[in-house]
Amino acid sequence: MRKTLLLNKDDVHENVQMPELISAIEDAFAAYESGDAQMPPKSYIDLPQYNGDFRSMPAYLEVRGGEYSASQRDSDESRADGDWDAAGIKWVNVHPDNDDKYDLPTVMGTMIYSDPENAFPLALLDGTELTMLRTGAAAAVATDYLAVEDASSMGIIGAGVQSYTQLRAISEVRDIEEVVISDLDEERVADFIDAFEDEFDIRAGSIEEAASCDVLSTVTPVESPIVPREAVGDHTHINAMGADAEGKHELDDEILLDSKLVIDDYEQTTHSGEINVPWSEGVLDDDDIYGSVGEIVTEKKPGRTADDGISVFDSTGLAIQDVAAAHVVYEHATEHGNGYGFDLLGLQ
Repeated sequence: MRKTLLLNKDDVHENVQMPELISAIEDAFAAYESGDAQMPPKSYIDLPQYNGDFRSMPAYLEVRGGEYSASQRDSDESRADGDWDAAGIKWVNVHPDNDDKYDLPTVMGTMIYSDPENAFPLALLDGTELTMLRTGAAAAVATDYLAVEDASSMGIIGAGVQSYTQLRAISEVRDIEEVVISDLDEERVADFIDAFEDEFDIRAGSIEEAASCDVLSTVTPVESPIVPREAVGDHTHINAMGADAEGKHELDDEILLDSKLVIDDYEQTTHSGEINVPWSEGVLDDDDIYGSVGEIVTEKKPGRTADDGISVFDSTGLAIQDVAAAHVVYEHATEHGNGYGFDLLGLQ
């Protein structure tokens, strides 16, 4: 009798190698652009009385010739050649007061990963770790296509949990040597430096110093832009990762207007991405968007060219990324015998 795997934070972390995850997220972007994915709009339940919200993110995708084989379903010969499909839904929250009031993370998530063929619940995964890992991988995919080839310096604004996977992932696609971390919380900065000082030339710096690097990732929840146009390097690639709800906005509008602006999904970015505020105010329109990362991955549009200056990736986080990441975790966890198997459906 098949059992559902319960995979906690450590299980998720241990069964993901970042290069593999980056490849899977790239496959997911390609599947979405090619019409081989279904991803209904992210739905929100707003809870202003608790200063929080819930978000549900379902998706299905089919990857043709992907890197991974579905080891648990090798009776399907097509999958043995590297094709795979996957389905799931993530239930996630954002409650900014959790740390101070309840000693809980601001963001928590649960991922349900299901077999598309018969709907069996293959796994319940910690969605918080999954989200951090796939978000870093998404930034790495965009950086690989949009940053200058010889990028060696990286700035990070915001030293929270997401900053760690930004550096881990992006250093897989560029030879990062120098890192500038900027945050108002000195303790967070110190912890970040301690975690990476043996691997990189890393130091604390101002927002302006971080923004002048070859690659910049912004991972803050601010609602008023903190990155000024004049601070950004002439050929800097920016991963705008912090905006995930209406009203959030990290970059000066002039940065967006002057850049090669790449998005992950039109509906989500105009509603809750980095561009949502200037979009709603009429500062930006369709003509200002160069295209989606999926169009670049599938070679419908070129990534960085010799004539490009600043580039921006507006990332809101897509359910297809969660499903692709869950697929990687489940395949490796099954292979290694990790997790706790239990009879969720009571079929035994």
